[in-house]
Amino acid sequence: MSRKHALLTASGAHRWLHCTPSARLEETLPDSTSTYAEEGTLAHSIAELKVRKKFIESMSTRSFNSKMKKLKADPLYNQEMDSYTDDYLDYITGVTMSYPTRPYITVERKLDFSRYAPEGFGTGDCIIIGGDTLHVIDFKYGKGVVVDVEDNPQLKLYGLGAIEAYGMIYNIKKITLTIFQPRANGNTVKEWTIDRDKLLDWGVFTVRPAADAAFKGEGDYAPGDWCRFCRAKAQCRARAKSNTALEDFKGINAPSKIESGKFPAPTLLTDEEIGEVLKKAIDIEKWAADLKEYALSEILTGKNIPGWKAVEGRSVRKFDDTDTAFSDITRAGYDEALLYERKPLTLAKVEKVLGKAKFNEIVGSHIITPPGKPTLAPESDKRKPYAPHDATSEFKDVINN
Repeated sequence: MSRKHALLTASGAHRWLHCTPSARLEETLPDSTSTYAEEGTLAHSIAELKVRKKFIESMSTRSFNSKMKKLKADPLYNQEMDSYTDDYLDYITGVTMSYPTRPYITVERKLDFSRYAPEGFGTGDCIIIGGDTLHVIDFKYGKGVVVDVEDNPQLKLYGLGAIEAYGMIYNIKKITLTIFQPRANGNTVKEWTIDRDKLLDWGVFTVRPAADAAFKGEGDYAPGDWCRFCRAKAQCRARAKSNTALEDFKGINAPSKIESGKFPAPTLLTDEEIGEVLKKAIDIEKWAADLKEYALSEILTGKNIPGWKAVEGRSVRKFDDTDTAFSDITRAGYDEALLYERKPLTLAKVEKVLGKAKFNEIVGSHIITPPGKPTLAPESDKRKPYAPHDATSEFKDVINN
């Protein structure tokens, strides 16, 4: 599966749409991969093979098994991949079965959106067209970052590319974008629909001017949450300035009346000031982690970061061979049962063992979802504000009776 990338990638759109010069800056820095990225690539290949066999190619069971065997020989393969990609196949099957006649379906389709972003293209995991609806489905195997679908620029660019490819063939009026992220906490499937005309307007009036500036390397650096996956995130001077500017925070440095000597500076920060400082502190925390990661990787390659060095971290004792060690203990007269704990599997692991259908059939009535612990989040977070649990609601039927 080839995954050559353009300069203005769809996956990086959240970044270059906000920080236009970052695309050319990243071009000067070495690319890197990770075990997580390689694991995601393998999961995509397995998912693609399953969808191809069921919907696209006339593939014999022998040929399918042979190809699958090669994929499963990868050291990164695990049984969960099979289960999650089966869930992905089930979702696609459900979409196709919702139509009275078989819709058009393709996988790993190169989507050209260069009409809006110079030389821009990407790869759509699955495209389904039925009636007047174009489905763009993106399979996200990562679990560290939960991806939202609403107004997602990556999927919207895929939608523009799909309209370019199929708009003259099919009467597309609306585009349904889907994130399928089976390992993320919360809802595995997230869908969002946008009218064709609105998507085209976004492409012309939002993407095109930003993409033109990004392609030329023009514009101002603009740090934000889109820095997360930028290759320059640790070294970027604009981000450094943004995160070392607490001295410029007017709340901390006192308002003008205090500066003029009319009032003494308050000893304690106000709640409003704390709210502002917290916003900055969260960014600083992320930035500091990126700096540490960068400095360590550079030192381990032999470079010098003045004032810092790599040291051996805390070590934890372990057996060189657990089975042999336990055998020696039991031969010494100790009961083997003392060496093990009997612990129940987590709900998620039990579900994997039984399969979703049997799990729901047998223990579905025992599943509860208690409220989560309150946690701090910025106002832009899409979750509802926390509401303290009202004990009376538990007994309202008893009270009413």
